[in-house]
Amino acid sequence: MPSKSCTNTLARKENLEAELLKYNQSHLLKFYDELTGAERDQFLHEISELNLDEVTGYFKDAFLTTTKIAEKVDDRLEAIPQDLYGSVVRSTKEELTAYEKIGLEAVSKGEVGVLLLAGGQGTRLGVNYPKGMYDVGLASGKSLYQLQAERILKLEKMAFEHTGRKGTIPWYIMTSEATRASTYEYFQKNKFFGLDEKNLVLFEQGMLPCFTFEGKIILEGKGKISKAPDGNGGLYRALRRWKILTDFEDRGVKYLHVYCVDNILVKVGDPTFVGYCITRNSDCAAKVVEKAFPTEAVGVVCKLDGKFQVVEYSEITLTTAQKRNPNGRLTFNAGNICNHFFTTEFLNRVCSEETKLKHHVAKKKIPYIEESGQIVKPEKPNGIKMEKFVFDVFGLSE
Repeated sequence: MPSKSCTNTLARKENLEAELLKYNQSHLLKFYDELTGAERDQFLHEISELNLDEVTGYFKDAFLTTTKIAEKVDDRLEAIPQDLYGSVVRSTKEELTAYEKIGLEAVSKGEVGVLLLAGGQGTRLGVNYPKGMYDVGLASGKSLYQLQAERILKLEKMAFEHTGRKGTIPWYIMTSEATRASTYEYFQKNKFFGLDEKNLVLFEQGMLPCFTFEGKIILEGKGKISKAPDGNGGLYRALRRWKILTDFEDRGVKYLHVYCVDNILVKVGDPTFVGYCITRNSDCAAKVVEKAFPTEAVGVVCKLDGKFQVVEYSEITLTTAQKRNPNGRLTFNAGNICNHFFTTEFLNRVCSEETKLKHHVAKKKIPYIEESGQIVKPEKPNGIKMEKFVFDVFGLSE
């Protein structure tokens, strides 16, 4: 007589078979009979965790963008009006000091948090651990994580010296499934670089299955689905999923400085930037660096069809990229460096509207299991990974 466990597993398999057939994904169970009992249970659980209606819908929407002829957007572009941004170059020393003072006041009240986008592995750097742990070659041997931790401590000290109030800056770090455990272990091993452990909050961005160009979910093993992180724009779903929005509220955080882990020069929680944004009553802001030359491979912050967004350099013709203002500076010169300010009120709103944001498509070489059961490492792109970008919410800003 079959055991109760076997009966349950069989019932689960039959239910999933019907669901997979409905979404044209029956191939996922091709090697099921070759798996051990434990592997079968794990694989059935992995499949059941997928929201097939949702992820196949993402594919259909995203794949449409890969089949469209690349559309140049020149005629619909506008540079950001000068009265909507500030500049270190244009500001007086007194103005910059005033902005910094406001930023330090907010830090001393515990109203400022910093949020680090750190889901990436250091693969392109030639290492198999998170980017933040990378030794960038400084004489001190300090890693990116250590440099940023020390800058947080320094900012807390500056705010205390300025106001006499001891405010803390919570550090939120969005990791990926592959980097969360090793990131925490690294901080623990290094005694959190002097930070209070309770002020370090780790959470994970989501994962999405990879698809072939024909819309089939890719298997990377006989009992394992190929998945990839959902991009730094996965932040907004992750903030809801991990109840980080509630943590902001509980701590009294009103303003977030958001940046990427591989920015070695980042001014973490930059009080001048934060103070400027508070002064302007901004709900969303981007710190940019002026483009060095027209063809520099960097996206630009601008307006497209009347909405703020980042337009990739590849979407703009050379003629538009070369346009200059009467002062000789490039018209579209606001180079995006993934360095942002958000109010927590704005984040609460956009996280509730996150499903409206469209996925971007990246064509990739994705290892897969072929019919014979062998792993193939393709030499050219064979599928897509879907992701959202953190700047996709700019269009929702008022």
